[in-house]
Amino acid sequence: MTTISLFSNTEDFVSFSTGQVIFKEGDSGKVMYAIIEGEVDILVGGKIIDTVVAGGILGEMALIDTNPRSATAIPKTSCKVVPISRRHFSFLIQHTPNFALEVMQVMANRLRHMNAQFETKKE
Repeated sequence: MTTISLFSNTEDFVSFSTGQVIFKEGDSGKVMYAIIEGEVDILVGGKIIDTVVAGGILGEMALIDTNPRSATAIPKTSCKVVPISRRHFSFLIQHTPNFALEVMQVMANRLRHMNAQFETKKE
């Protein structure tokens, strides 16, 4: 089961227009988001480090470690997202093992991407 299929039938989505801030680096995070439609740029220090597309998630780190947001999320296109509270996140992790695996894969991919960018800058 993919992330988008878990949330595609919900009416609890929030719409954001292009350029509207979803969350800012340094903010406290009480929810993560599943993208149902559109694309969202992820920025650190004002620089785009990734673009998350429909079916992806963002903001998960704030639910896992409770630290302030490590990045800013700004829609590249108009988008629909489903907010996922810490309580709902815990439920999904416990009762939907594939969701937990997808979250770990997303985090691993982002770490690998950041490592590759770091290595490129070192050279």
